[in-house]
Amino acid sequence: MTERLRRHEIPVVILCGGKGTRFREETEYRPKPMVEIGNQPILWHIMKIYGHFGFRRFILCLGYKGWIIKQYFLRYSETLRDFTVTLDGSRPLEFHNSPGDENWSVTCAETGAETGTGGRLWRVQKYIDAATFCFTYGDAVAAIDLDALLEHHHSEGRIATVTGVHPTSRYGEMHVEGSEVTEFNEKPTLAEGVVSGGFFVFQKDVFRYMTEEPELFLEQKPLQNLARDGQLSVYRHTDFWHPMDTYRDHLHLSDLWNSPRPPWKIWQE
Repeated sequence: MTERLRRHEIPVVILCGGKGTRFREETEYRPKPMVEIGNQPILWHIMKIYGHFGFRRFILCLGYKGWIIKQYFLRYSETLRDFTVTLDGSRPLEFHNSPGDENWSVTCAETGAETGTGGRLWRVQKYIDAATFCFTYGDAVAAIDLDALLEHHHSEGRIATVTGVHPTSRYGEMHVEGSEVTEFNEKPTLAEGVVSGGFFVFQKDVFRYMTEEPELFLEQKPLQNLARDGQLSVYRHTDFWHPMDTYRDHLHLSDLWNSPRPPWKIWQE
């Protein structure tokens, strides 16, 4: 049985350092986690999902154009709130409202421009001071029940838990009888097969499966060896999940955000 921590004690590590090479329309100018859905970066949406469940300690693994993410959090209040500034410095900065106030603690850690996903995680382990921590990517949103994910992780008692999702086909699916199409579904959810949707929970023992090699990819030897040793559980998530890998994904998520009920917006304003 793994130690049960309160949500605010559990660090959440988010990978924010990749170059997003399949999304050059946006990532030429900024890191992919800073591409906006609505008027906020997808990174904010991910953090709001965690915040809804009481998580408030975030460790961001920076790399490509990491300074843009640092600037965003250094100027978070000034960007979202009304204020009065006295240019001669005779009075301190005065804020007039409180939209965007979050009880988050955000650690921005430089992990290298070319570092692999496992290498990035290895380089922030000094900031992980709890036996259990969450881990995810900075480019996917989901209507995920993080309480249920954590409960599943603890009940299984393994070192690692990965969220498994059924991927959505990028192509229209047709049911055909002879020369007649009897059913057509645009981008159906595939019933067969499960892929990683991110949203991991790890015990700190996961670092026994890792090395300090900068080129280490978490999805290769570390997770493969955890699975070989019977130390990797899967939490099956069947509700909404969608990555932002391409410009088409960005447009789709933006359309959903502008709809009356964005499917991953589980938090209250």
